[in-house]
Amino acid sequence: MSAAQVNQSQQQTQAGNTVLPVVFNILDKWSCSQNQQMALLGLSNRSTLNKYRSHPESAKVSKDLLERMSYILNIHKCLRIMFTADESVYNWVQKPNSHLFFAGRSAMDVMCEGKVVDLFQVATRLNAWRGGQS
Repeated sequence: MSAAQVNQSQQQTQAGNTVLPVVFNILDKWSCSQNQQMALLGLSNRSTLNKYRSHPESAKVSKDLLERMSYILNIHKCLRIMFTADESVYNWVQKPNSHLFFAGRSAMDVMCEGKVVDLFQVATRLNAWRGGQS
């Protein structure tokens, strides 16, 4: 591994360790179960989830985890722009949705299928619905 790759990996881990507590706060406000949190973050076991929650500075932040956290932050930002009431911001992801894409499922149902693309698809729809406002 080159020095540049090592530096990039260290920066990625540092950024992820800083963002992880924010992401856990969002997941708590979304009322996510442990299984949902594991699916959203791409973690395979509860012990890793619990370790990352209690010691985010020690988390091994992969590109996959960083990308997943980025989508979660993006989804949260979109919801904050679209809704003024905190109840709507934090409950929307768990509510069944009649939009054709969701077909009665909630955004959480879609996102918990476990693939990064599932988070991407929800984020993309929210970005479109909010009109791309910053």
